Amino acid sequence: MIELTDVCYAYDGVPALRHVTAAAAEGETVALLGPNGAGKSTLLRLVNGLIFPEVGQYLFEGTEITARRMREHRYAKWFHQRVGYVWQNPAVQLFSASVWEELAFGPEQMGLSAAEVRQRVEDALALCGIEHLAARAPYTLSGGEQKRTAIAAVLTMNPAVWTLDEPLAALDEAGAAWLTDFLRALKRAGKTVLFSTHDTALADALAGVRWRFTPAREVRVER
Repeated sequence: MIELTDVCYAYDGVPALRHVTAAAAEGETVALLGPNGAGKSTLLRLVNGLIFPEVGQYLFEGTEITARRMREHRYAKWFHQRVGYVWQNPAVQLFSASVWEELAFGPEQMGLSAAEVRQRVEDALALCGIEHLAARAPYTLSGGEQKRTAIAAVLTMNPAVWTLDEPLAALDEAGAAWLTDFLRALKRAGKTVLFSTHDTALADALAGVRWRFTPAREVRVER
């Protein structure tokens, strides 16, 4: 489903990824492990089509993902329905006036009927346990509530691929337990999941594959 071949990427000439070759099959759960600054977040952004290889190739379901391809509105819309991204800091991705509007935004962009949008929002609110937050503005929420809102917003799109950057960051024990169970549910549902983490226990509990990042911004695949 996801194929990276000899991928390199740099910020202002400073390498962030060096000759990365790795692949994730449909339904696979992959943990991205390694020190801060090793390129884990950069790779997740690349997988989501937000940045593009400067060297090498990224294929999603057999199609090369490039800046030119992502400028094709129809393809980009389809791609972003297939691949969901939960940022490390959820406040970065929340922009609507209320939680309800935040969750409705994606399905509305898909052109779904009002009834289908409402059903998806209600289902996501219930699954994430945030029905009581529906009328709240996202900026008024706690960090844990924002994380659940960001996850619920992705959930309304029902993507085939979930990517999460440090999903347990800033969560208390109860929040971390809930999110771990949620990731297990995604795995049982056959979703493809890529997540970066420093929590080896989370990787051990969920991931069948590890992409281990080195300080040199290289990646070693472990199965």
